[in-house]
Amino acid sequence: MSRYTITVTGTVTGKVRSDPDAVIGYDPPLRTYFLQAFPHEETDEPALWLGTADRAFEALEDLRHAAISQGYDVMPLPPELAAKLVDDKAASSGRPERDSILGELLKHLNQPN
Repeated sequence: MSRYTITVTGTVTGKVRSDPDAVIGYDPPLRTYFLQAFPHEETDEPALWLGTADRAFEALEDLRHAAISQGYDVMPLPPELAAKLVDDKAASSGRPERDSILGELLKHLNQPN
């Protein structure tokens, strides 16, 4: 799994804030880009946590649009970082598909009720 620190801005508890310690990366087992920002002061769970489902965000632009739709924005990624993220995804493409039991369980868990 890759993890890189970036800045995310957004409205949190009614205030426009910036999180310079947000994390973006690629999760090979889930085959998705992910984004975490604004950890809760008590639980440490992020207020913004995208990319927790199998193949949720296969393109960086999709991840950014999802963040924007929730009132957050990723500061423009430096070209070098965007290239690293794309390379991280490409490097993991040689990984074998998940075994069928785990894959079926994840599909079941990700289906709406």
